[in-house]
Amino acid sequence: MIGFTTAAYVVAAVLFILSLGGLNNQESAKRAVWYGISGMALAVFATLIGPGSGLWLLSIPLIAAGGLIGYQLASKVEMTQMPELVAGMHALVGLAAVFVGYNAHFEIGNAAAANAMGADAVKELGSFGQLIAKKSAVEISILFVELSLGVWIGAVTFTGSVIAYGKLSGKVSSNAEKLPGGHMLNAGAAALSLVCLIWYLNTGGILPLLILTVAALFIGYHLIMGIGGADMPVVVSMLNSYSGWAAAAIGFSLGNDLLIVVGALVGSSGAILSYIMCKAMNRSFVSVILGGFGGTTGPAMEVEGEQIAIEADGVASALDDADSVVIIPGYGMAVAQAQQNVAELTRRLRAKGKTVRFAIHPVAGRLPGHMNVLLAEAKVPYDIVLEMDEINDDFPETDVAIVIGSNDIVNPAAQEDPNSPIAGMPVLECWKAKQVFVSKRGQGTGYSGIENPLFFKENTRMFYGDAKASLDKLLGMID
Repeated sequence: MIGFTTAAYVVAAVLFILSLGGLNNQESAKRAVWYGISGMALAVFATLIGPGSGLWLLSIPLIAAGGLIGYQLASKVEMTQMPELVAGMHALVGLAAVFVGYNAHFEIGNAAAANAMGADAVKELGSFGQLIAKKSAVEISILFVELSLGVWIGAVTFTGSVIAYGKLSGKVSSNAEKLPGGHMLNAGAAALSLVCLIWYLNTGGILPLLILTVAALFIGYHLIMGIGGADMPVVVSMLNSYSGWAAAAIGFSLGNDLLIVVGALVGSSGAILSYIMCKAMNRSFVSVILGGFGGTTGPAMEVEGEQIAIEADGVASALDDADSVVIIPGYGMAVAQAQQNVAELTRRLRAKGKTVRFAIHPVAGRLPGHMNVLLAEAKVPYDIVLEMDEINDDFPETDVAIVIGSNDIVNPAAQEDPNSPIAGMPVLECWKAKQVFVSKRGQGTGYSGIENPLFFKENTRMFYGDAKASLDKLLGMID
């Protein structure tokens, strides 16, 4: 069985790599998902029948219950809730790492006691306990380090993901909030964690591990509370990376090669994605992961002018006269579930011979690739969905730009106001189009709380109302 399990793990690892690689474009994404599903099914099956298998009466019901819960969530969750769902899953991975770490701690104690009692006592241990009982003192010290890292990373991931869920769902303020002392508290908790690690390695006692866990739980909470809503896409990606490293730490503690490989894949890919997104937002990667360390100072530039509203007939008339149209989707489109209406608008305009394209910012929405998934769901052709770098230079030749539920990614303040919270962030320069229509619920500043001068420009008109209802009116005026 050891040979079969090892071979199955190798095949599963290859399937996971193929899955990750296939997600780089929409055409291969569906196949990539099936690679991932197949790899996970094979990994679970090999683990259940491999070395150390047992407790079937407990394992099978737990797997069935988890599968049922996962199916229910996947069937009912809306696309607007996907960021919260992902954050919740990251929290579970972090919590699992903490539990595995504590289990390893207690198993080390049991193995030491069994070794002192003799070979018969060792045989009564479980398979994991027997494995630990055979380890040398040096190997036990290494296991102490592994489980400590697993517990620490898992605890940070758990509370950080819980706070991210709260911010994404609106249950926690999206503003960047820190306790008095700010970054010094984080630094102090990190220093305390290091002291507890050294203490634990020298004594093997439960108290330093408990204190280390509490310090890590605080760091996760305080780090994410200190990050504002504008950075939440990066936070989701960053927590994905944390959960991967937590899984890798679990793999080291359990001696499971597949967990190590998969955890490293998730951890490294999440870190790379976070870096790419930080670059797209002109954010310092270190600044974001440290809870918004640094940032702009001084008052933001005052916005002059007024927001001018327009009705559906005015938008329809402008679209009828336009030859080229660029649609910029954002989280507001997801909230209103207006992607089908947007797709229908696209079909009708293209049927009239107009050039219609979509402009996607790397951090549009609250999840990496959020808008791409929504448009694919609505069957918008892949070839007209363009990234920011591919379309930004085309706005001056664009007749109409339609912004649907976006704020920061089309905010000129990123270029014009050095004191803006998004200063220096690359944005979609839609204000350079001849006409700009912004579909927006009202005059508020949106999720991140940053005012947008685009809404006050002379060539901008505000198409107020729920995006889906507004587009319904508009579609009724376009043959």
